[in-house]
Amino acid sequence: MTPKPSLPSPRPGIDDITPYKPGKATVEGVEHPVKLSANENILGCSPHAREAFVSAASDLNLYPDGRGNRLRAAIAERYRLEPERLILGCGTDEIFALLNQTYLRAGDNIVQGEYGFGAYAIGARANEGEVRLAPETNYRIDVDKLLECVDERTRLVFIANPANPTGTFIPLSEVERLHAGLPRDVLLVLDGAYAEFNSDPTFSDGVDLARGAENVVVTHTFSKLHGLAALRVGWAYAPAAVAAAIDRIRLPFNTSIAGQAAAVAALADEDFQARSLALVERWRPWLTQQLGGLGLEVVPPAANFVLIGFPRSGGRIAGEAEAFLARRGLILRGVAGYGLPDHLRLTIGLEAHNRAVVEALAEFLVRTSAPAEA
Repeated sequence: MTPKPSLPSPRPGIDDITPYKPGKATVEGVEHPVKLSANENILGCSPHAREAFVSAASDLNLYPDGRGNRLRAAIAERYRLEPERLILGCGTDEIFALLNQTYLRAGDNIVQGEYGFGAYAIGARANEGEVRLAPETNYRIDVDKLLECVDERTRLVFIANPANPTGTFIPLSEVERLHAGLPRDVLLVLDGAYAEFNSDPTFSDGVDLARGAENVVVTHTFSKLHGLAALRVGWAYAPAAVAAAIDRIRLPFNTSIAGQAAAVAALADEDFQARSLALVERWRPWLTQQLGGLGLEVVPPAANFVLIGFPRSGGRIAGEAEAFLARRGLILRGVAGYGLPDHLRLTIGLEAHNRAVVEALAEFLVRTSAPAEA
């Protein structure tokens, strides 16, 4: 009997990957809920970026500039960088995937914090790489624990600074100590998706470190501060050899005409950026104080969101709070998938949104703590 041919099968590890799960955007039975689950810019985007996007509609029949030269030039001028060392991506998610694809062989590993952004691990496992999770101290990257995970098969170390979903950060001195402790053939990837929101004087996104290093990559996104999440535009500043290697496998038209045009306009609109930062600077401490006053744990935030801890119950209380808020049209992000079942993540919103969340949580906690009727 002729053996039955086997079916196509994915490479090892693919079937074991848990797909990325974004924050919820809708609530059944609630019309027009307030989405505070994805760390989007609640102010929208620059009006100039919107105009650039609309103008690009006349070019829908054209392929974009595959190198994104105009956007490269704008980023290079803004941050005083060499254009040839820039990598553009369909969001920074694609850049993380490309780094894993370029530098991982089967059996190699990446190292990240235990609460690290899920895209790092997905990209590694897709390339038959091992993911090593370093324990975090007080929800914060622990440099010594990261270095303990590094061995001869480590190829990349990923940290988001400030981190997602915790919102914590480590100062530049700790980033430099981490870099100094890594072998030269290990790439340190500094994810700066939320870097603009951190005004602490000890903080740096790492660009200055990367200028003279052969193994440091810094990434930024237009999704958060600039409010262009729908257009998927991210960038990285990398050593010339790293940028050249990634350029060999990058999809040829991975950022669109509309995305490039809107990003250039957004980068130039410093007024919109200032208003976005001012909103976060105003309401982040207020939320921290108000939520703490309700008896909830608030992880010290340095981004445009707040991580809220509920009494430990294996996720029951946090899940009930998420559902309670959702019924009132307020969508927060459950982060059990990140190993934080007793926490919810709250994007900082407009004044009315922030006050509504605090009032709803106060009501929820009163109901939760009320004794059951006999």
